[in-house]
Amino acid sequence: MLRLGILGSTKGTDLEAIISAINNGSIAAKINVVLSNKENAIILERAKKHNLKAEYLSDHLISRDQYATLLTKRFLDNNVNLILLIGFMKILANSFCKDWQDKIINVHPSLLPKYSGGINNDVHSQVLKNGDKESGCTIHYVTSDVDKGPIIIQKKCKVQSDDTIDSLKERVQRLEGRAFIEAINLIERQNHA
Repeated sequence: MLRLGILGSTKGTDLEAIISAINNGSIAAKINVVLSNKENAIILERAKKHNLKAEYLSDHLISRDQYATLLTKRFLDNNVNLILLIGFMKILANSFCKDWQDKIINVHPSLLPKYSGGINNDVHSQVLKNGDKESGCTIHYVTSDVDKGPIIIQKKCKVQSDDTIDSLKERVQRLEGRAFIEAINLIERQNHA
């Protein structure tokens, strides 16, 4: 069984889909800990609402490598074997990416390699500005090269002529939860192959 560690900085919308999938048996996983580098992140509130272990881990006044050491200790202490980045708004240290190689996955709100390096509403704005006909999300392994790790799964949706940043974001976020669930199932099957 996959023992998940969640790392997030924002609302953590996708966390709800993952919790539901665990509860209804769609994925064989357990969330062991949810960490955030933002003290008031909504993802921590979501986790606590579901009685999950949730912790603020400050990244202030320390280097990226020092933060990586703190993260690794927390994840190891909580027996985590797969880390999910859900709206984590910080670039991870190269050392962390290497230590957890093939054990960290991220969701990106575009069809990578398009708009790699972009975040949140900036990505949706670019999709609309460029007149793209489709958008979506990508779940990929995290490597030292931002948004360039091997792609696990992509989900697509059509961009509608009346889309706004918010309407497109909402549709892409609905895909993200489903994509995470499929990716977790793929990884679980690979671990037992």
